[in-house]
Amino acid sequence: MASLADAQPAIALGALDGRYRAAVAPLVDHLSEAALNRERVRVEVEWLIHQTTHGIVPGVRHLTDAEVAALRGVVETFGPAEVAELAEIERVTVHDVKAVEYFLKRRLAEIAPADEDRGLAELIHFGCTSEDINNLSYALMVKGAVAEVWLPKAQALVDQVATLARELRDVPLLAHTHGQPATPTTMGKELAVLAWRLGRQLRRIERQEYLGKFNGATGTFGAHALALPDVDWPAVSREFVEGLGLTWNPLTTQIESHDWQGELYADVARFNRILHNLCTDVWTYISMGYFAQVRGQGTVGSSTMPHKVNPIRFENAEANLEVGNALLDVLGSTLVQSRLQRDLTDSSMQRNIGSAFGHSLLALDNVSRGLAGLDAVPDAMAAHLEANWEVLGEPIQSAMRALGAQGVPGMEEPYERLKELTRGRRVNGDDVREFVRGLGLPAEVEERFLALTPQTYTALASRLVDYLP
Repeated sequence: MASLADAQPAIALGALDGRYRAAVAPLVDHLSEAALNRERVRVEVEWLIHQTTHGIVPGVRHLTDAEVAALRGVVETFGPAEVAELAEIERVTVHDVKAVEYFLKRRLAEIAPADEDRGLAELIHFGCTSEDINNLSYALMVKGAVAEVWLPKAQALVDQVATLARELRDVPLLAHTHGQPATPTTMGKELAVLAWRLGRQLRRIERQEYLGKFNGATGTFGAHALALPDVDWPAVSREFVEGLGLTWNPLTTQIESHDWQGELYADVARFNRILHNLCTDVWTYISMGYFAQVRGQGTVGSSTMPHKVNPIRFENAEANLEVGNALLDVLGSTLVQSRLQRDLTDSSMQRNIGSAFGHSLLALDNVSRGLAGLDAVPDAMAAHLEANWEVLGEPIQSAMRALGAQGVPGMEEPYERLKELTRGRRVNGDDVREFVRGLGLPAEVEERFLALTPQTYTALASRLVDYLP
């Protein structure tokens, strides 16, 4: 048997880099191993520029504008050739961050080749432990992935749900609590609930802080303070970290504590769980005939039953949300822990961030495509409402309670009387109207309830949709 492992180009082991590559490809620029190395190069370059610009090490000349541009160009042009070169260096160093240092020293020798400039190379990675570079790199990677890829996709989906809610704001829907017929609502209002919940989580995620530290091997600026005791190293550290667009963390061990990551992943996971709720609700509405999947008629629903159009987008999304959340949960719980001043579990764990966001992004794509293929079926919703006149027992007994409290005679035991009429049996419009006529209600109240139907008993549901931003 031929070995698939030897095939060229290499066959992906996982679904994200195989079957679903197109949907998650935008994350490669942010959360791949190559993106990690590019951000490491960026941090090292910016640290070298920062040192020379601010004269931190006495006697070292400033880089020229052209040299600064050339160094930043190394980051901007970082591509497959550079990835391969770094891999070659790492095979010798057997250390990923050290490989980045040597890679940059090669580039600096090309940018500033004069003999008197050779000392500049010693400022690459000066005073740094690997985690000084890695924590900033991961913060930049995750920040970019969230701001440029995940959040726009998530916001677009929330907007899509909100638009659908507004379109269906007035379409009456039989609610179900505990799986039983309950007070009618509108399809728009129920979708608005989900859009509101999802939007609230996005607003939390938009406010997320991305922390970074730059303080040496155990967070004490030990080597820095002894090498250059006259420098205000906390001030230098803060200015450098904030210059990268991150929030400075002044108190750490060797590693940045990753608490911000735990906070972010918990919020993203919560968004995903609400989205999972949307998937199961819409799936159920489809099964009840409230939505028809009529677009994209060329697709195959079932391999054997031609009439079927399966709600596969929502089912696929459910699965990917569950896998993504499993990863987000373990990332959030593991990364906030470290033995004493450092252990290496976070290094391996953080390499799964891309997979966690990949499954989440794939779910967003599937839900969006699933919603785009739906058409509401108001007639089906109306038919279920017409078959459940007993739901009017709630407003009738509530009105009787209010009248009884006002001293209107004959309004005793309203709940019990409606229970006797409706519980365990089906009633129709004639049954309800006959019951109402026999209650002795004031004329205007009786008229109101004689005109009421399950389809019109939606109260303020339509108006509540207006609370969506």
